[in-house]
Amino acid sequence: MLTTAELFDLGRVPPELRRLLDVDLPWEVLARLDEFGASLVTNDGDVHPTAVVEGPLFMAPGAKVGPHAFLTGPVYLAAGADVGHAARIRGPVVLGPEAHVGHASEVKRSLLLGGAKVPHFNYVGDSVVGHDVNLGAGVKVANFKAFGDEVVSGGVRTGLRKFGAAIGDGVSVGCNAVLAPGTLVGRRTIIYHGATVRGHVPANTVVKLRQQQETAPFEG
Repeated sequence: MLTTAELFDLGRVPPELRRLLDVDLPWEVLARLDEFGASLVTNDGDVHPTAVVEGPLFMAPGAKVGPHAFLTGPVYLAAGADVGHAARIRGPVVLGPEAHVGHASEVKRSLLLGGAKVPHFNYVGDSVVGHDVNLGAGVKVANFKAFGDEVVSGGVRTGLRKFGAAIGDGVSVGCNAVLAPGTLVGRRTIIYHGATVRGHVPANTVVKLRQQQETAPFEG
């Protein structure tokens, strides 16, 4: 079992957010996220006039919300966090320092730690995304099983019907990969584009997907 402390460098987490990660099992962060979101109040910040904000939005200095984004609070944006064009945020959501949610990406009930990037056409649901993680275009972090039963993570029952993934610091996920509900990915792992990943992936590994490609002559 990959614990919260094994997945994330807690020393890099701002003091006001550390309580979110003061748990042993990474999916327990979600309950802390709910509590944190319930305490948020709206303040002034750099919100583009075309963006739509419903519910509490707290913005630290340097955070910004771009054009045509749609945020349903509670949402917390740490210093330098950025919500880009046409992004959809469904709280409670916390973006750590310099975290980025970009064009047409959707994030629901999740924590993104400092420097995490969800930049293009991504979905992240009920998940924890570590420092400096990069999700390639089209990566989906699924949070709900096909039959709607309890999510099991590496043989351990989570007690949750919705839990996506906990992605350790420094992980890189290639374009159009899918992380199944309950996936834990250790630090600094690389996942090839197009892969479907489930279970627990150790730190410092490469998850490879190799497909046979054939080139044939065309006679029109």
